Amino acid sequence: MTATPLSTPPQSPIGRIPVVDVEPLVDGGARPTKCVVGEEFVVTATVLREGHDAVGASVVLTDPEGRDHVATMVCTNPGLNTWEATVVANRPGMWTFRVEGWSDPYGTWEHDATIKVRADVDTDLMLTEGALFLERAAQTPDRSPQGAAVLREGVAALRDETRPPQVRMSAITHGPVHDELIGTPVRDLVSASTAYPLLVERQLALCGAWYEFFPRSEGAVYDEETHTWRSGTLRTAAQRLTAVAGMGFDVIYLTPIHPIGQAAKKGPNNTLDASPEDPGSPYAIGSADGGHDAIHPDLGTFEDFDHFVETARGLGLEVAMDIALQCSPDHPWVTEHPEWFTTRADGTIAFAENPPKKYQDIYPMNFDNDPAGAYAEVRRVVQVWIDHGVTVFRVDNPHTKPVEFWQWLIQDVAREHPEIIWLSEAFTKPAMMRTLAKVGFQQSYTYYAWRNTKPELQEYVEELATETAHYMRPSFWPTTHDILTPYMQFGGPAAWKLRAALAGTLVPTYGIYAGYELMEHVARPGAEEQIDNEKYQYKNRHWEDFEPGGSREGQSLAWYLRRLNEIRRAHPALHWLRNVTFHHVDDENILAFSKRRVVPADERAGTPEHEDVVIVIANLDPHSTRWSRVVLDMPALGLHPDEGFRAHDLITDQWWDFLRENMVHLGPDHEPVHIIEMKRY
Repeated sequence: MTATPLSTPPQSPIGRIPVVDVEPLVDGGARPTKCVVGEEFVVTATVLREGHDAVGASVVLTDPEGRDHVATMVCTNPGLNTWEATVVANRPGMWTFRVEGWSDPYGTWEHDATIKVRADVDTDLMLTEGALFLERAAQTPDRSPQGAAVLREGVAALRDETRPPQVRMSAITHGPVHDELIGTPVRDLVSASTAYPLLVERQLALCGAWYEFFPRSEGAVYDEETHTWRSGTLRTAAQRLTAVAGMGFDVIYLTPIHPIGQAAKKGPNNTLDASPEDPGSPYAIGSADGGHDAIHPDLGTFEDFDHFVETARGLGLEVAMDIALQCSPDHPWVTEHPEWFTTRADGTIAFAENPPKKYQDIYPMNFDNDPAGAYAEVRRVVQVWIDHGVTVFRVDNPHTKPVEFWQWLIQDVAREHPEIIWLSEAFTKPAMMRTLAKVGFQQSYTYYAWRNTKPELQEYVEELATETAHYMRPSFWPTTHDILTPYMQFGGPAAWKLRAALAGTLVPTYGIYAGYELMEHVARPGAEEQIDNEKYQYKNRHWEDFEPGGSREGQSLAWYLRRLNEIRRAHPALHWLRNVTFHHVDDENILAFSKRRVVPADERAGTPEHEDVVIVIANLDPHSTRWSRVVLDMPALGLHPDEGFRAHDLITDQWWDFLRENMVHLGPDHEPVHIIEMKRY
């Protein structure tokens, strides 16, 4: 047989069985599609061929060792030749995936034979051709001995002339023979798409609960006589970790812990008249005591940092560190490498601005004058903290640095430390947020803080769960040290419960900034951030006052956050992003959604395969209690429209009988959110 002539560039060969429109791809396959271990995702493609012969399609995942894992696809729209399959990768690393189209001789024979035998046209010929095909199918290399035996029984049935043709046909088109040929099909003329990159990461890249604090505030003490502060240390901050872990968080995120410059130092509430006693902003990094690879002397030493990391690990917490690539005018880099900054026409170095905001205490880095030197130095700094146990980096304003720098840095770190996770703090245009995710950031801050109405939330989450889920993983934060929206300023306790509950259930990763438990809601006039902000001063929250027996016992939401994280850990449906479904509610202020997941059996844990369904119904109006009708999409819950179920509220421990239509009562005089576990009758 002579070789088939193929097309030449600029076209690529289409393949004997054309495979086109493969999804999900990131920039046409130029960058990896992402998932985490055990996360289901859907691969789709258009697969077709000439004439009327049947075709089939398969997804092939190739693991880092080169082993193929094949999943047969299903045609979901025959008119448009659309095929899809749900696939799962079982270990981290760089995989590939491709779609293979193939001629389906069994499907072709079954279609033609069914019609002809029923009409008694070429009956003997069709049965003979079927027997010959089964004999060939029984000998395919991937066929199990048991499967081959089933097919040989089919051959015997087709050749049994004592039985009517329709009966002989039925033995092949139904039952074990049919199931064997569908499960392990014969694939002729196999044609593969391009192999596209698939990055499979550990679960924390998709799902986790973060807690942020300023280490210098944890253990800070104010002296009433001298009117001065004594900074908290890494050792006193480590003492707070037991409470953080007790609330069920997975990651402890530290704002910068480096030396702080004195030049243009900011005072309380971002003023320019700082006193010598004011600590300055930890984002104004660098002084005579060192830069990004050093620890502020007030906080302690690397030995103290190692103790902090060890304490966190012992409590099940991973440590995230802030990477802010900017410098105080006092940073050693400013004198040693002035080329790493932007010099203005008057000879001064440009400080950071976000008009009308000015940050005179910060010099942004410029990567264009000496990219090799700047890249190498940042890589060295990152390695310092990795060597001391940091596994997660929250990057401050990455959208103000070259995207190609982040692509290089994240990839270079991943070569030796693939476990490292990067969170992008880029509140900017969608194109930049998406591109940062495409080039390597595992997670991204989002616009969640400013999405408050039902249409806003539903539209945004549907976008995140469909359009960008294969490369960008959202992290929802109700507040941060920079953000305190009017909704949180004036919404009262109902708003603080609601926004935490939605953040922790709409998406798999969410974060809380210290003080959230205390509902710190007073803003600096003219700004959407807290007054007396920790960015510029110490804050002793007197956590002990909120403990049992304390003067403010019962005034903390720590119990609510603990319960929310308990629910998240107990319900795997909440660990995924793409499985969200929104349900109808008559009231425009009430949002209802569900997440459903079939959890595989775990032999080590002794748990069988089971279904996990969580339904969340939330009153978005924190000022009034509302009644409304909720209409559930029962098939999305795995139920028939006429079925009912037991609904268990995981916050209040109440039980109800739910049907397709139900009345709910939510608001500040009760609870603003139902988080419901579905229990079948």
